[in-house]
Amino acid sequence: MIGLDIAFWILAVVGIVAALAVVLLRDIFRAAISMILCFLTVAGIYVTLSADFLAAVQVLIYVGAISVLVILAIMLTREVQRGSPSNKLRIPAFIVVVLFLGAVSFALLNTPWQVSAELPVEPTTAALATRLFGENGYILPVEIAAVLLLAAILGAIVLVREK
Repeated sequence: MIGLDIAFWILAVVGIVAALAVVLLRDIFRAAISMILCFLTVAGIYVTLSADFLAAVQVLIYVGAISVLVILAIMLTREVQRGSPSNKLRIPAFIVVVLFLGAVSFALLNTPWQVSAELPVEPTTAALATRLFGENGYILPVEIAAVLLLAAILGAIVLVREK
């Protein structure tokens, strides 16, 4: 258990640093790479919490699909080397972030968390996969969503390509 705790805290620190890099880096491509690292650390945290299915979904959907989509959008955008321009709303945004962090911290510290001492009876990954993709599952909506995302990516490529 000590090893899992150490791994959790290492992943948490790396994830926070990667999230800060996403926000603070001026080079948008490096910010996207930092976002991928942040997504991977979240998947690692899911593994340390014995949520294997969520870790797999995190890697497949966020690291695989969303990150590729963001990098594709960056590559199709002209003048990426200039970076993001300076924004006059930095101070109000910082104030909103501090207020949000205070509200979340207040909620976390004042919530009576109930911790279960017993482990799940059945394996969570297999049970969840059976419920999602079993006989009365949701495989058709997942496939339809995949086709819609593919159509959106192809439409974006057609719209931005040079004539």
